Amino acid sequence: MIARRPWTTRTALALLAALLPGGPAWAGSAAQPGQTVGLPVGAQLPVGFYFVNLSSFGVRDTRPLDSESNVNLPTFAWATPWTIADARLQFFVTQPVVASSGRGAPYQSGVGQPLLAAQLAWDLGNDLGFSYLFGGYLPIETRFLTQSASITQRFAVSYTGNGWNLTANLLHGIFIDDRSPTGTLYPDYLNLDLTATRKLGQWQVGAVAFGSTDLPTGVGSDRPQGQIAVGGLVGYNFGPVNLQAYLTRDVVERNYGRRETRGWLRAIVPLYQDKGEVEPNRTLVTRRQGE
Repeated sequence: MIARRPWTTRTALALLAALLPGGPAWAGSAAQPGQTVGLPVGAQLPVGFYFVNLSSFGVRDTRPLDSESNVNLPTFAWATPWTIADARLQFFVTQPVVASSGRGAPYQSGVGQPLLAAQLAWDLGNDLGFSYLFGGYLPIETRFLTQSASITQRFAVSYTGNGWNLTANLLHGIFIDDRSPTGTLYPDYLNLDLTATRKLGQWQVGAVAFGSTDLPTGVGSDRPQGQIAVGGLVGYNFGPVNLQAYLTRDVVERNYGRRETRGWLRAIVPLYQDKGEVEPNRTLVTRRQGE
């Protein structure tokens, strides 16, 4: 797995409402829903150092003009040779960069919240893996994005046998401060990223889905947000570089101001790997299973 998994706002659009004249101070989560689909995040990475970049562009059908956002999540991942309680210790650092335009307004751009995280990944045998990630998003001053520091924990399970990647990743976010300096409410949140893909030679194809929901805040004026999106993924192994592309569309949305269509492109670049652990002819970065 190469994380998200990790980042800065549920979508940049979730906070654009706060910029609109007379608009309410809506919430946004720290982790972008859908950012980990396509990756076997429950499985151990081969020992090594990796660079992963996930870039996505979304259009939400707001009226009278569409709202747009571009999110980039460059991540460095280090899969160490060390173990704790039989789990591989892995570290992740992500520095998001975001640009967005609400309802045809001029684009704004800036850096999002850096993520620092550690993960324990267990090989359970029979091509099953489970991981637990714990980390934090650091505070920033980019006003159109989530600003408050938060804690993130993620629970993932993956099956990677017979060319399959069947993965579920549950993300739970807890904000340190529940209000931004301008009064935006930050509810805790749950995101669920789902992957069901199959390797066909150098290709990888399949279905993806994700959902997100704000957790109750007890604030009467709160307008909790949520969404469910589905789509398809295709990937190809070019040798040292793996590419994945997927397209998703909201089928359900709540308080986002209409549904979003988003295209995603991910590049996975192993900067160093222990070749003895790498699965031959891989389409994903996965660890060779024990014989």
